[in-house]
Amino acid sequence: MEKQKTTKSQISEMIQGYGFIIPSLLIILVFFVLAILFAVYLSFNDVNLIMHTYEWNGFRNYQNLFQDKQLLHALQNTGFFALVVVPVQTIIALVIAYILASKGIKAKKMFRLIYFLPTLTSSAALTLIFMFVFNLNGPVNGFLESIHLIDGPINFINDTDWTLKVIMVMNIWSTVPYFMTIYLASLVDLPEVMYEAAEIDGANAFQKLRYITIPYLRPITTFVLLTGIIGTFQMFDQAYIFSGGTGGPENSTLTVSLLIFQYAFGQQNQMGYAAVIAIMLAIIIFVVSRIAEKLNGGNGHEKN
Repeated sequence: MEKQKTTKSQISEMIQGYGFIIPSLLIILVFFVLAILFAVYLSFNDVNLIMHTYEWNGFRNYQNLFQDKQLLHALQNTGFFALVVVPVQTIIALVIAYILASKGIKAKKMFRLIYFLPTLTSSAALTLIFMFVFNLNGPVNGFLESIHLIDGPINFINDTDWTLKVIMVMNIWSTVPYFMTIYLASLVDLPEVMYEAAEIDGANAFQKLRYITIPYLRPITTFVLLTGIIGTFQMFDQAYIFSGGTGGPENSTLTVSLLIFQYAFGQQNQMGYAAVIAIMLAIIIFVVSRIAEKLNGGNGHEKN
């Protein structure tokens, strides 16, 4: 068979297609590929941003990882933060979406709007609001004292036992609406016949959630878990604002991302070592994400 010649219209379409793709490819190349390669290069150097000097030091930055007590503390805080926040926000988002998708619930649109409002507010503004709500003279202490649960105000902002937990509460409250919306969008496509068949068999609301809704939403749950893991391991702004960039009190809010910032742009001036920690964090996120995906049954699609 003779090969068909490419017509002028096909060539024109190809040129137009590449014209649309090239800007995206350039962005990926500059801000993703080259950025990663440059970070790897920095990890093998002693970098002085003030003097603009790069001194090759081999694997010394990588060796310092095993001697950095600050890093160990940051990893513990970040791991604890992710271990609590990710499952809690996923479960709450799923339950709220399931309730709002039910037929018997009135004023659904109003509730969806109210629940989604925190997502529209910037993280910095939410952090300042929570710092006001949980301060010594804030509404939370006032309420707890009014019902006689505590004798005196709790220093939620500067107490090592409470500060990170307050950030957890804020993170859950602000991220649940986003994941709830994703679940709601997926529940729209769930066949109503499945619920009707379950009702005929005598299934209650909890059983329908467990045996129909949760298995059906498994691919979406995988996405929610992966998004939550990435977000929690990269948590920076709340910890920075709460502690003023120090990670205090007593490193109780020190996260890996905040530690990277301190090494790169703080008084230590160790951009090369910060790049090593950033690479380590990327590897940890990848490994934990893959484990979570496997535990949740993958993306929900069977291999052909």
